[in-house]
Amino acid sequence: MTKFLFFIDQLSTWVGKAFAWLILVLTLGVSYEVFMRYVLRAPTTWAFDISYITYGAMFLMAGAYTLSRNGHVRADAVYRLWSPRTQATMDLVLYILFFLPAIAALMYSGWNYAAMSVRFREVSIFSPAGVPVFPLKALIPATGVLLFLQGVAEVIRCVLCIRTGRWPQRLHDVEETESLIIRGQQQQAAAQRSEKGAGA
Repeated sequence: MTKFLFFIDQLSTWVGKAFAWLILVLTLGVSYEVFMRYVLRAPTTWAFDISYITYGAMFLMAGAYTLSRNGHVRADAVYRLWSPRTQATMDLVLYILFFLPAIAALMYSGWNYAAMSVRFREVSIFSPAGVPVFPLKALIPATGVLLFLQGVAEVIRCVLCIRTGRWPQRLHDVEETESLIIRGQQQQAAAQRSEKGAGA
């Protein structure tokens, strides 16, 4: 089961990190537009379209990656006080009642929305450059599929945690600052205890 969870996590990670490179396209596009507009006084007709298309694609395709790292925002003032089993039970209920149905609706509606856009080879209405927007809209159902797969992995994690009383291991490549601070405080407290023990 762990191999399956890690496979889904790795798929989400690969897609998220691949689309993260769009930040360079976005940065270069905006920088070029600023130079053209304010230095050469010759603004482009496509910069706005490129900025929202690249940002939108990055935002859409990073969702499953963020979920795989348990990185979405949650109001955890009370949640963090619960035992892992209670946390997993609450998460499981929320995934089944809200997350999975909402993502299924996203896939269904997104497919129709994207199919129409691709059929008409939709272009932007915001500039005369005619920048194609149908590739961005085609990412909507793809995002739904990735989020659904990651949601299934999260449901399995909840079930495993309810059975064992501890959360299954996750892939990690980033860590929240709060976690680093807490670990640093724990290490400092342990060092102080050992010094007191040595001094006694």
